[in-house]
Amino acid sequence: MFRTAVRNILAHKARLLMTVLAVMLGVAFVSGTLVFTDTLGNAFRNQSAKSYDKIAVAVTTYAERGDDETAAVDAATLKKIQGLDGVAEATGRVSGFAGVADPDGKLIGNGWSNTGANFSVGTNGEDEQYTFTDGAGPAEAGQVALDKETAGKGRYRVGDPVRVATNGPVKEYTLSGVFTTEDGAVNAGGSLVLFDTAVAQRLYLRPGEFKDVTVTAAAGTSDRQLLDAVKPMLPKDAQAQTGAVLADEEAEQTEAGLKNINQLLLSFAGIALFVGIFLIANTFTMLVAQRTRELALMRAVGASRRQVKRAVLLEAGVVGAVASVIGFVLGLGLAVGLRSAVGMFGGKIPAGPMIITPTAVAAAFGVGVLVTVLAAWLPARRAAKIPPVAAMSSVHAVATTRSLVVRNSIGGVITLLGSVAIVAGAVAGSGNRTLIAAGAFLALIGIIVLIPLLSRPVIALVRPLLARLFGVSGKLAAQNAVRNPRRTGATASALAIGLTLVTGISVLGVTLGQAVDRMTTDHIRADYMVTMASGEPLDASALTALEKADGVAAVSPQQYAWLQVGDADLSASGVTPGDIEKVFALKTVSGSLGSLADGEIAVDVKTAKSNGWKTGDSVPVTFEDDMKETLKVGALYEGNEFVQPVLIATDVVDPHVGLANISEVWLTMEGGQTAANEQAVVDALGDNPAVSVMDRQGIRDMFGGTVNLAMNLMYGLLAMALIIAVLGVVNTLAMSVFERQQEIGMLRAIGLDRSKVKRMIRLEAVVISLFGALVGIGLGMFLGWAIGQSLASSIPQYALVIPWDRLALFLALAGLVGVLAALWPARSGAKLNMLTAIKTE
Repeated sequence: MFRTAVRNILAHKARLLMTVLAVMLGVAFVSGTLVFTDTLGNAFRNQSAKSYDKIAVAVTTYAERGDDETAAVDAATLKKIQGLDGVAEATGRVSGFAGVADPDGKLIGNGWSNTGANFSVGTNGEDEQYTFTDGAGPAEAGQVALDKETAGKGRYRVGDPVRVATNGPVKEYTLSGVFTTEDGAVNAGGSLVLFDTAVAQRLYLRPGEFKDVTVTAAAGTSDRQLLDAVKPMLPKDAQAQTGAVLADEEAEQTEAGLKNINQLLLSFAGIALFVGIFLIANTFTMLVAQRTRELALMRAVGASRRQVKRAVLLEAGVVGAVASVIGFVLGLGLAVGLRSAVGMFGGKIPAGPMIITPTAVAAAFGVGVLVTVLAAWLPARRAAKIPPVAAMSSVHAVATTRSLVVRNSIGGVITLLGSVAIVAGAVAGSGNRTLIAAGAFLALIGIIVLIPLLSRPVIALVRPLLARLFGVSGKLAAQNAVRNPRRTGATASALAIGLTLVTGISVLGVTLGQAVDRMTTDHIRADYMVTMASGEPLDASALTALEKADGVAAVSPQQYAWLQVGDADLSASGVTPGDIEKVFALKTVSGSLGSLADGEIAVDVKTAKSNGWKTGDSVPVTFEDDMKETLKVGALYEGNEFVQPVLIATDVVDPHVGLANISEVWLTMEGGQTAANEQAVVDALGDNPAVSVMDRQGIRDMFGGTVNLAMNLMYGLLAMALIIAVLGVVNTLAMSVFERQQEIGMLRAIGLDRSKVKRMIRLEAVVISLFGALVGIGLGMFLGWAIGQSLASSIPQYALVIPWDRLALFLALAGLVGVLAALWPARSGAKLNMLTAIKTE
């Protein structure tokens, strides 16, 4: 039976090509993902080990500039640590944000991983963490050193002036040296600037203090011994760990992040393979139908049902194994491509070999062979039921009425259960999205089971139109599309699954995008928003500079503050009285926002209701410095996403905080948004590369950008499933043409010319593709609505939006898929020799 299975594969290799391609693509996605994440994990583990290789003990404090409560490691403590027995070197470290401008004034790096630190000379005259390729470390206040990547991007050489921005005004330094490093910030696509230690302390902490300390051990001293000796000398809340432990923790964090990426990519590989199941099942179903007499003859000469079934499954196993080998090789190429793509988007992956684990190999081959065999199981079962008497005729086995009734009944029940679960999850709200997911899976399975039943009435609706527009070719195409509902359903199912997901993502994405867009349009009056590119707070000097800028009509910061009321903490926005109404459209319910100027607070309605407050009430509060005051509620307003539940004047907050935590500054300009006004804002900030100035469109793009990015990512990952769906259409048509050779020959003999044969096959493909697209779009809209309803309570101004233009594009693309998929089968059908085809059984 094995030899028979191999011979059948060789005899039908052209018809099995699409199956091989589908399995190959799915396996490539799985193996590529596993190899890629294993390679990244190994590279980052090695980098972590290398980073902490010489560090025996690492001390971390949580002290920050402006924070007078959290103790840092002072110079005296560092000197004591350096004097401990067994300490070879103890180095104090401070760090924070530092952005480097390129020659055009633009920020080098991605902002959030642009870092500044101190250059600390050890007893050997070097800083062990950095290897200089040119020049030396900064030796005075006016010098900095840059990592090699940043210096290259900025085309800087030793001796050049370099503009560097921290949280304060941008300053110009002289480049003293260029170095290489294993620093994680640089590997993440950022930059690293080294300052003289005194400068770094002044910028990031306090003079004479260090945030972190790294200790190396002398020969013969264990890391544990040093850890026990160092711990008693540290300030309260400081944390000390061995370098080995820190390396392991960093590696675990990296692996946790990679695990999320791994799961995301594998989920889409699973979708692609799920779609491929329909292609594989369809292929083997058609092969079994075409070989009815052959299989019946095998039964007639003594083959048992089990042997026939085993033969078909063996064919599937061999096909799966061949496809897995090719797919695994392609997966290795995909892993290399993904690594290159990370570099193209600014990320930097540490050097290291490609890692191919036994798990990746086993998973790839297991998935490929298992999916193929499972998909072929039902066709193999049908093959085993072919009676020996069928060898006497060419009649193919047809589905019984009973089997169709059972199938449709089961499909109806599953679809109903799934629909009920989806609606229940949508009505229940955000806590029941798992119910929606389960319902979506059931509904999708149910629709797939019902698709053969649905195909007849749906395609019947377009049959008159096809006949009227395309004559005999159109009529025949519609009849062919419904002749075998199971085959049409299996082919359309692949497209339906892909378009269900794409449509659901589109409906949800466009709806959320427009909700965010309305939110920014309705609530923001400001012309510009100023933030740090790093996401860190702005320095108070930026607010002072903007208040003095030419053309500014109103300016208000968004300064975070925390108030304790009883046992509860409330977040507040420190704002500028009088100007806050000019930069935000705040709707007052009672009182007046002008009361902010008198030291009173404004509270959003929801917070006021939960605390039982009303306008005129006195609220005892405790500030961050534990000072207590009683504040009067001067206004109630309708809350929005851009300000905190409590508004308070910055003059009231400032005496109680060390450094102002200003997340952004909002400005309204005289004359509105103009190039001159934007330049005035940029000039007021000293042309600082680390500060971002956004107009209204930029603000809208920023808040809506995450949604668009997520949608594009999903579209890209779902492309694999859609490609496999297209292969399914091609495969079905090609095998259908082969199966209908005699019929096509007869049509040619009675006058249907080649062009009409081609048109018939193309129209059949378009009809099946559009049918699958309609089913997918309908179910996708339903899912998009349900998920959106579960989010509606947490998204202000949520309203369902159906992107009709995109849905029309999806339908048009489905029709185009049908046309393209039919090119080869239509050409093959038109080229058939009519006499030879008539004689074919």
